[in-house]
Amino acid sequence: MALNPRITHWPGQRVWLVGASSGIGRATAAALHARGAQVVVSARNADALQSFVAQHPGSQALALDSTDRQAVAAGAATLLAQGPLDLVCYCAGHYHAMRAQTFDLDDALRHQQINTTGALHVLGAVLPALREAARQGRPGHLSLVGSVAGFRGLPQGLAYGPTKAALIHLAEALYLDLHPEGIAVSIVNPGFVATPLTAQNDFSMPALISPEQAASAIVQGWERGDFDIHFPKRFTRVMKLLRLLPYRLYFPAVRRFTGL
Repeated sequence: MALNPRITHWPGQRVWLVGASSGIGRATAAALHARGAQVVVSARNADALQSFVAQHPGSQALALDSTDRQAVAAGAATLLAQGPLDLVCYCAGHYHAMRAQTFDLDDALRHQQINTTGALHVLGAVLPALREAARQGRPGHLSLVGSVAGFRGLPQGLAYGPTKAALIHLAEALYLDLHPEGIAVSIVNPGFVATPLTAQNDFSMPALISPEQAASAIVQGWERGDFDIHFPKRFTRVMKLLRLLPYRLYFPAVRRFTGL
């Protein structure tokens, strides 16, 4: 059963992707552009955004830093002055592997600022307009990119995992509040995707997929009306099963599977 309205027609849909200069965000923007959506891409890297626009005629670039509350508010106001937003996806992310033995407070806070606080900045900037559009008969969609790393605690995920767990919780709470108003909410929980973020990993990444494969799964999830969009299934289903284990079984299982 679809938990959100299915998206069956992309032409004319205005989609804002925050964190779309590379990786999953950029690939998803390209996939939506190919389907005829009116795509707006945002990130700090203005050159990368302009490169995307040059390769995808009709798309729009809006450079901003999601950790800057005022910049996000100003950017959202600019876009909303041009018309309603039908889908807003927060896919900005920061990741460095971290364990307690190498704890870095500054970097841990950087994870929080980009992965979690940035999402709140975007939410605060667009939510009133999305609610008003829904009242006017044009309900939109909010989507947050989390991670299977947010399901439960994992080695090397000391900084990253908690921020993604927060996004999962945020999406669940938003769904409960906004579904009665007709506004769609979804959480995207990828496994390992070959991006600049994961390139730094010094361990084998099971079921690794490309950004284009991730983008296809995301767009198909939106089209189906899914709330929980997770992939690749051969990996994420195992992670979901691990989430159900009691701690006395979970901790030994994680140590055995990761060797850490």
